[in-house]
Amino acid sequence: MLERLDFRHPHGLFDVAATRRIEQAAAARLPPYTLMQRAGLALARLALALAPHARRIWIACGPGNNGGDGLEAAMHLSRRGIPLTVTWLGQPDRAPADARAAFERAQAAGVLLADAPPDGLGAQDLCIDALLGIGATRAPSGRMEQWLRAMRTGAAPVLAVDLPSGLNADTGVLLDCNAPYSMAQAPRHTLTLLTVKPGLFTADGRDACGTVWFDDLGIAPDAAPTAILNGAPPAAARPHASHKGSFGDVAVIGGLNDRKRGLAMTGAALLAASAALHGGAGRVYVAPLSSAGDSESTPMQDAHQPELMFRRWDALPLETLTVVCGCGGGTCAPGGLGAALPDVLRRAPRLVLDADALNTIAADAALTALLPERAGHGQQTVLTPHPLEAGRLLSADAHTVQTDRLAAARTLAGRWRAVVVLKGSGTVIAAPDEMPHLNPTGNARLATAGTGDALAGLIGAYLAAGRPAFAAACAAVYRHGQVADEWPGPKTLTAGALARRLSHA
Repeated sequence: MLERLDFRHPHGLFDVAATRRIEQAAAARLPPYTLMQRAGLALARLALALAPHARRIWIACGPGNNGGDGLEAAMHLSRRGIPLTVTWLGQPDRAPADARAAFERAQAAGVLLADAPPDGLGAQDLCIDALLGIGATRAPSGRMEQWLRAMRTGAAPVLAVDLPSGLNADTGVLLDCNAPYSMAQAPRHTLTLLTVKPGLFTADGRDACGTVWFDDLGIAPDAAPTAILNGAPPAAARPHASHKGSFGDVAVIGGLNDRKRGLAMTGAALLAASAALHGGAGRVYVAPLSSAGDSESTPMQDAHQPELMFRRWDALPLETLTVVCGCGGGTCAPGGLGAALPDVLRRAPRLVLDADALNTIAADAALTALLPERAGHGQQTVLTPHPLEAGRLLSADAHTVQTDRLAAARTLAGRWRAVVVLKGSGTVIAAPDEMPHLNPTGNARLATAGTGDALAGLIGAYLAAGRPAFAAACAAVYRHGQVADEWPGPKTLTAGALARRLSHA
């Protein structure tokens, strides 16, 4: 059944290996060529829905079965009288059996093959990318690269078959860097077939795919998914007979002030605290850090948010709190996080570690020993690294993390025995005993200072309210991105506005 993916509901994601198993099992039960016939029909139907009055469509077909899907769709569109330019990089005597059958059916329907793309791609009502599928292992080259460059930089809408050519279905990494996507391009669409692939939703995937459509080709998967596309959390109803203690206490430790070094990072802690407050925490404490001998410069009130209560970190009853630690905390500065983290790691029953807390732990052998021990004591921990911080925790670099975000998040979760929120396009939420989730919400409005602090505070609020750590992280990441998706027009989304908007769930 053809459908536009509804991100409010979770979906199973299947990597290439699982998709191959499902495909092979289905092909063994069905008459030959059935899956390609269904794929071509689904593609033709979506093309007509996207361009119902099309006068010109270019279908670029590769030499394999992805190209066969395009040829099969060309047959249907030709029968509808749609003027087509069809280019094929295959050869009838060398094509896979199903693709060869699609070529013969297209020829019988009167589809003519062109040697080159049409002139003036901007005049096309739709371009269909049927060049490479999930089997691609190397960057496109030659004519294929030229055709991809023309589609990616042109003004015509593009519909990709199964996944955009050159995109790794498992990791979301583009195999080629020579044919970039134009951000000013007309709409992009992807029709993923048989299964939904994880690479569509992380790394380069979201920019490459545009709107994602799905057709299962009438096949129910008989394999376990690789990951889950994160869905909207259920509404958390609050009983009338509640009080502020019903929803937990959050303490934010961070926001180092150091006048001698010219550092003032209180804003990060206040943003996390504001997010916790608007995210529903019953009470929120802020424990700003100060350099040694500089406690007089540490603010102890926020006139704009009088609901926030200020304490010294060493005066907090850590055993009773959900602690968010690291937002603007400083790493090596005297009086910074290094002084607080040993106690926090040992005593806090629920803990969110962000930013400078992660950097401090990565550089300190004693702290790295304490962190995984928390799981054995029944203490819940959520780590919220961006790729560079994740690299430090893995003794790697950000590029290595980005080449396989799912694998990196799984490795971090296993190593530190914690829930991991690997931030970025298609945030990954992983835990030692959970199926990893890829988050579909959020956009480039979140690429501004402080939004990560707001996310840490929101996770803290959900933890304090009693949600298990993995569920709290999944719900907070979805809601955090949802605010950006719903933000009106071109108005800039600041982290402060994001934190305040979190209460509009």
